[in-house]
Amino acid sequence: MPAPDDDHTGSRIREQRRLARLTQRELADRIPYSLSLLSQVECGARAATQGFVAAVAHALRVDSSKLTGPPAVTALPADRLLALVAPIREALDRYDLGPNPGLADVRPVPELIAEADTLCQQVRATHLRAAGKALPRLILELTHTVCTTPTTPAWQALASAYRTAHDVALKLDHPDLARVALDRMGWAAGRASDPCLEAVQRYKRATLWRCATSAPLITSGQALLAGATSREALAVTGQLHLGLATVAAKDEDRAAVETHLAAAREFADRVGGEAGDVHWLSFGRANVRLHELGTSIALGDFDDALGRARGLKLPASTLTSRRARYLVDRALVEMEAGSAKTSLAYLAEARKVAPEQTRHLPSTRTTIRGLVHMSRRAPEGLGGMARWIGV
Repeated sequence: MPAPDDDHTGSRIREQRRLARLTQRELADRIPYSLSLLSQVECGARAATQGFVAAVAHALRVDSSKLTGPPAVTALPADRLLALVAPIREALDRYDLGPNPGLADVRPVPELIAEADTLCQQVRATHLRAAGKALPRLILELTHTVCTTPTTPAWQALASAYRTAHDVALKLDHPDLARVALDRMGWAAGRASDPCLEAVQRYKRATLWRCATSAPLITSGQALLAGATSREALAVTGQLHLGLATVAAKDEDRAAVETHLAAAREFADRVGGEAGDVHWLSFGRANVRLHELGTSIALGDFDDALGRARGLKLPASTLTSRRARYLVDRALVEMEAGSAKTSLAYLAEARKVAPEQTRHLPSTRTTIRGLVHMSRRAPEGLGGMARWIGV
């Protein structure tokens, strides 16, 4: 796996050379520079001149920006991404403008509630563009409704729509928009007086960016549900423990990781089965096992992670988004174990299962870069996968 600081023009040249399945000698024979200079540039001992970069880019048939700029953020083409994201941003901005006089044919609240649930399902099935296209209209209708005839179900549906906007924005690499959507979710959940929704919102805030407030946010969510014994409250509380385990793993606090994983197991036993219907958190025993795998990866315990990944059997009911994340995690730990072909096969399966999500997961890029660095020549199929995500 590449080191965190192994990101310079030379390392990118090495990546692209390996993706082209060329040795250093073969690339040197195609450019008007020596093998020695190429070797020194790739290892970072010599800087790459503009002429050198241009020659290598021509030989490898890539744009020179792939060799000189930071790794590209994977996304839809700019015009298509703007067409999808801009209407969501505009709908979020109407939250405090009162009734919308230009909005015709606002649907009844039961229909709006049903669509909010449908869009949440679509995101879990990784149909991001379908959900993203329908979101603006739904948010506008719900915003108009809570301004004219506010009810608890309408506020709850609006909070759910905002949560879906967060999920879509985050999966499309727009964390700034995801943060705005979460703020709106908290605003709507507070007006719905729904502690479970408020707790979910704090969980989402905590896991959007890992920072000093992450653990206090999740703990405050647990406090909202203290003493509650409904299935909904138990599932949300259990998920919050999984969030705390994830935060602890990032902080390398192994004792806290195990404490919260153990608590999550207890809540999963109390819930019984998989609570996929509770705020689409999919809390249950399978989700606990997925988080056990994730925390092992975060802690760098790849031997443990490999054992967990190979022993994990996901139930047929596992949501597509969860299944895709497992496949990418499995590819990462197989790469760390040196199993390049197996790793690439799991990435290909993840791409087949959930292409939009797989393309945007940071672990996908990490795995592909690791596969490039671990072999002198890229395995068959890796070049196409790397081009697909923009490496």
